[in-house]
Amino acid sequence: MTAHYQYHVFFCTNQRQAGESCCNNHGASDLRNYAKDRIKALGLNKPGAVRINSAGCMDRCDLGPVLVIYPQGIWYTFVDKEDIDEIVDRHLVKGEIVERGRHDDLLRRGGRYAENARILVGGMRSRVVELVEHV
Repeated sequence: MTAHYQYHVFFCTNQRQAGESCCNNHGASDLRNYAKDRIKALGLNKPGAVRINSAGCMDRCDLGPVLVIYPQGIWYTFVDKEDIDEIVDRHLVKGEIVERGRHDDLLRRGGRYAENARILVGGMRSRVVELVEHV
């Protein structure tokens, strides 16, 4: 049986009460809409190609904002449109996993992202990730 979509992308767009950590506090809905527009502009918003959906809480609030791409089950965290562009261009168009944005390995080791931040390193954008080990 063939899958209805090559890639099915779920963005956590959950909104919690004021003061509680959640993906939508970091622009998840706006970036989900941006991804949906990019996929449409590329002509990939059709069966056999890519579907972008919103999801409720994915229980990774401290890692957010997050998205997951099926059927592979690849989780990404993202900060801005440039991250979304890279995920769209490399993963959804070329089929390449974007290692820089993944957090699966971090989760397996029991850590969490302390904060999503950017720095300039040798002219390249890079995510600063702080691994906080559970005691």
